[in-house]
Amino acid sequence: MGIKVVLAGPPHSGKSCLREGLKQAISRLQGAPYPYVITACPDGEGAWFSAACQTAPELARRYKAAYKGSFSPEFAATVARWVERCRLPLALVDVGGRISPENKLIMSHATHAVVLAGDMSLAPAWVEFCRDECGLVVVAVLHSDYHGEADRIETLGPPMRGSVHYLERGVDVSRRPVVTALAELITRIQEEQS
Repeated sequence: MGIKVVLAGPPHSGKSCLREGLKQAISRLQGAPYPYVITACPDGEGAWFSAACQTAPELARRYKAAYKGSFSPEFAATVARWVERCRLPLALVDVGGRISPENKLIMSHATHAVVLAGDMSLAPAWVEFCRDECGLVVVAVLHSDYHGEADRIETLGPPMRGSVHYLERGVDVSRRPVVTALAELITRIQEEQS
């Protein structure tokens, strides 16, 4: 059975940027499974968005605005089924930035979580939500330091702890120290679960 890793945390922490970086970093690891992405928030920022931002940022933003939806019970139920039915070796699940019944429904079908927060005072609530309410194993708790100049790894864990800097749309973060270490950790957990 595969693992399903939720990328969770407060809004505007860089979860979608981290998702894209992780996808690329895992794809480069020899023998690693393809990291399938499930976009579990209706913000219009699907898996296509990061690549589009690199080549046509203004067009990407217009398309995102056109596809932005609402977090309805129907949307949450549909995405929860996607997560539940995913049988691939490794899936990354990018959820919205709210501790909510909708996210609980979606996340409860996953296996692991990475908590990313720009404001680290909000991280404990997310760890508790992931672990205690959704039953996930928290593999990393990371600070999203938008104005930072370098990544910092405090411990490889699990849970891994550290700080990843400048998560910005259209910027390739896949070779950053925290992102590559997290990719290796997730791949190792996936191998152990297989």
